[in-house]
Amino acid sequence: MLPLLTNMPKDVLIAQLKDGLVLLVLGMGTVFVFLVILIFATKLMSRIIMNMEGRHHDQAPAAAPVQAAAVQVQQKAAPAPQGDDAAVAAAIAAAYDRSRN
Repeated sequence: MLPLLTNMPKDVLIAQLKDGLVLLVLGMGTVFVFLVILIFATKLMSRIIMNMEGRHHDQAPAAAPVQAAAVQVQQKAAPAPQGDDAAVAAAIAAAYDRSRN
């Protein structure tokens, strides 16, 4: 390819290099502009979803009964015995081994 460039007239070579640089700048500029638009569109969609989510939480205050039920379950659960660390470790090892096979 190098012999082709050396045999080419200087004005043609310069014109081709300029065209190549123009294509390079246009291509990279297009990609840059698209990515900037994508960033702003993502931020805008995030704000819209956050606003919609805020309205949804205001309309449906059903979280309080669920939290109350979770507290009741935690209060009813018996505390784990302190001396069963070996049994717990064996159960974890058995479950891990079973999941691997």
